[in-house]
Amino acid sequence: MNIGVLGGTFDPIHIGHLVVAEEARIKLGFNEVLFVPAGQPLLKPDRNITPADHRVEMVRRAIADNPHFKICTLEIERPGPSYTVDTLTMLRKQLGSEASLFFIIGRDTLAELPLWKEPKKLVQLCRLVVAPRLGSKDLKHLETSIPGLLDKVIQLDMPVIGISSSGIRQRIAQGLPIRYLVPAEVEKYITGQKIYLTSAG
Repeated sequence: MNIGVLGGTFDPIHIGHLVVAEEARIKLGFNEVLFVPAGQPLLKPDRNITPADHRVEMVRRAIADNPHFKICTLEIERPGPSYTVDTLTMLRKQLGSEASLFFIIGRDTLAELPLWKEPKKLVQLCRLVVAPRLGSKDLKHLETSIPGLLDKVIQLDMPVIGISSSGIRQRIAQGLPIRYLVPAEVEKYITGQKIYLTSAG
């Protein structure tokens, strides 16, 4: 069984997340894709993250119509900071050795991998499916700090999607529409719960 794993704050989840997940699922033959909302992401200390219950509900609504998409709340339920290597270790124990894990990551985020907890162990737990990003740098330098990394990388051949959660938050705070940037049910939830009205960060 091939399992895609897409982690993120999902603050909010948007069309870009869904397109990347579906593109990876179809092209690489995943049985399912797990969406893993972050609990306390260490690399985003500069702003307050929207409460987990809101982010989980937005993910649930966003993926409800795709039977291959599932939500995994391991990081939300686990106390303390969120580390991807811990999440993948727990998934490996839950799913067993028969499952192959594929961690879906943006090319820009991959460049930060040496800063993550136990990056060498992380790449032993999974293959890395890398989605293109605008302005991404060459990744060859990563091989020095994480030997064998590039052998574990699968480049996802797809158009760059220039949508960001921060941009969506800014639009909401400015009173601008977000229709077609997020699924309709997510937009309804954001409007109904009055999320991001004063958050431009």
